[in-house]
Amino acid sequence: MSSFEYDTVLSTLGEKGVRTIALNRPERLNAMNRSLMEDIARAFAEANADADTRAIIFTGAGRAFCAGDDRKDHFHPENPTQARQYVDAIQHATRQIVFGDVPVVGAINGWAVGGGFELAVDCDFPIWAASARGFFPEVSLNAFVTGGVTSLLPALVGLNKAREMLFLGEQYDAPTLLELGVAWRVVPDEKLMAEAQSVAEKLSELPPLAVRAMKRVLNQAAARDIADALRLETEATVAGFLDPETTARLRDF
Repeated sequence: MSSFEYDTVLSTLGEKGVRTIALNRPERLNAMNRSLMEDIARAFAEANADADTRAIIFTGAGRAFCAGDDRKDHFHPENPTQARQYVDAIQHATRQIVFGDVPVVGAINGWAVGGGFELAVDCDFPIWAASARGFFPEVSLNAFVTGGVTSLLPALVGLNKAREMLFLGEQYDAPTLLELGVAWRVVPDEKLMAEAQSVAEKLSELPPLAVRAMKRVLNQAAARDIADALRLETEATVAGFLDPETTARLRDF
């Protein structure tokens, strides 16, 4: 298995077993739609099943990592079944990133907004470009977060700061996210991919059995909390999607 191009995601296996998975909707700042979330899940599932893939770099093509929900391609479900299918697709991608065996190095460039910020939090080693910024606008949009962040974020920043970030939706620059523990490292923009490659290569050179076991055990130790968070997030997000006010707020955002 080497390289594969999905409709909205590029997956390329490079040297030393380092695979780069890149969101590939640069004309839309890699904003989220149903196709993107399904492609993320497929790309990570196939990477986790590939014995030649020893580490993954997760990034976004173009000027942003992921600008959140695509306002021009916003999906407003007509019934609860449609809403749940879409949210399940989002949470399925989360599970492939968080619970997959292969360690994930995030290379976070430009904006990481809403669901894009969630994807950045899901990475094992999130490296942020110095100019990158992130925030959670969901509550202001009558929506709800996914990606297990209601469990992961308080573990990283503490409950009080998580409340601030999730309720108030303030924007945070990369140095601040480093201080908070959301970013693992911050590097100059022009060094982002080189730093991600260096870290991924270090991971790829470690014994794969031990690396995969370490990721599995670390995340499964918290799996009950994360699994509960994913379930509760799904219910809240479905309810938000079904409210017409959410669509109106997203289009005005």
